[in-house]
Amino acid sequence: MSEAQTTASAVDPAEKRSVRDLVRAAVSGWLGTALEFMDYQLYSLAAALVFADLFFSSENPAVAVVAAMATYGVGYVARPVGAFFFARLGDKTGRTKVLFYTILLMGLATTLIGFLPTYDQVGVLAPILLVLLRIAQGFGAGAEISGAGVMLAEYAPAKRRGIIASLVALGTNCGTLLASGIWAILLVAYSEQEVIAWAWRIPFIGSAIIMLFAIWVRFNLKETPVFEERDDVVDGKALSREETIQLATETGDVRTLEAMERKPWKAFSIALLLRFGQAGNSGMIQTYLISYITVVLLLDRSIGVNAVIVSSLVAFITVPLSGWLGDRFGRKRMYMIWAVVALIVIVPTMLMISSGVTLQVFIGYVVLHNLAVMSFASLENLTLPELFGARNRYTFTAMAREIAAIVATGAGPVIAAAWVSAATGSFIPIIIMLFIFTLSALIASIWMPEVAGRDLTDPRDAI
Repeated sequence: MSEAQTTASAVDPAEKRSVRDLVRAAVSGWLGTALEFMDYQLYSLAAALVFADLFFSSENPAVAVVAAMATYGVGYVARPVGAFFFARLGDKTGRTKVLFYTILLMGLATTLIGFLPTYDQVGVLAPILLVLLRIAQGFGAGAEISGAGVMLAEYAPAKRRGIIASLVALGTNCGTLLASGIWAILLVAYSEQEVIAWAWRIPFIGSAIIMLFAIWVRFNLKETPVFEERDDVVDGKALSREETIQLATETGDVRTLEAMERKPWKAFSIALLLRFGQAGNSGMIQTYLISYITVVLLLDRSIGVNAVIVSSLVAFITVPLSGWLGDRFGRKRMYMIWAVVALIVIVPTMLMISSGVTLQVFIGYVVLHNLAVMSFASLENLTLPELFGARNRYTFTAMAREIAAIVATGAGPVIAAAWVSAATGSFIPIIIMLFIFTLSALIASIWMPEVAGRDLTDPRDAI
């Protein structure tokens, strides 16, 4: 165990916030994450179901699907830039101020997608406008879920961080469920021609309601007690590196001086691999598999959407259970267990999905999604902030999440679509990619130290 692996301080900073403050922070984090993943799922389902018809030439359907997935992926190019910009600002001026701006930018971009003209109306300008809004959406979203995870980790009592921070993952689940439910209703209420003609716009425009409510909740939200207790924060703003070193030297603050000398590459590499595993599986299962079920297996469009809904309902058990187990047995042990179990189920669940039998598709998808995506997501939202010291926690958490996402979630569905097409519809490429992503999480969990119960005011990284 590293020297930085300290337990929570004798006086938990969380005790300086009332239950009401904690509830408001939890609702704020949950709403923001729900909106982000509602946007994410609205877009991913639209990319899988209708965007190939709406925004790209219909001369080659297979190419149109790959182009739709690429447009989905381009948003991930903007996420690391937004993560770096907003997260650094969050480490300097506070988490809650930044989270107000991220949700505003993210929500506006999503709403405007619902007003875009199509390829038939304006030609190549349609995908260009779609890409621009997707970039704006990604720029705002880049620091949203990381900030929500950091905020809740720094608000929550040390012994209950896992279960409370799992609300962030529940936000992803609620957003996914809401978006999938809306799409399911559209596919039932309207004909395919009506959905493609105009009904697809409804969920994007309607997302503005959640955005406005989330902005209202975040207005005047108190800053996290951990940020306020940082030694390098004066009058609500962080001191520069030089000023921090000078202050630490004058006060004999050994922890801060040690933190300034350490390189963050070990903690960052672990966070990167953990995120690569979860994000890669998420992109493959929540995005590409829906397209695979519809385009390759030629099943009804509603089957993939309904499978997502059922799986999201099951995740209301998986997510808090995983968070509670992380509190009870530690993050490291639970990461290892979930990764091994996920590796075991990949082949049998993909065999069930590829069978084309509706019940088997549902069971295979639900099991694979919950074990390879949602169990990791619950632990990830807390483990990544706990890996880093107080001074750069938001920045390193956000950058690890988004760098991994641009490679895994952004490129994964595009590679899968092209590889499966080249393999004439075989599901073997999907299995190989799921194995690679899950193994990265297992390797990271073996390498990482135990971080449960760390003193989050500690400026040093956990390793």
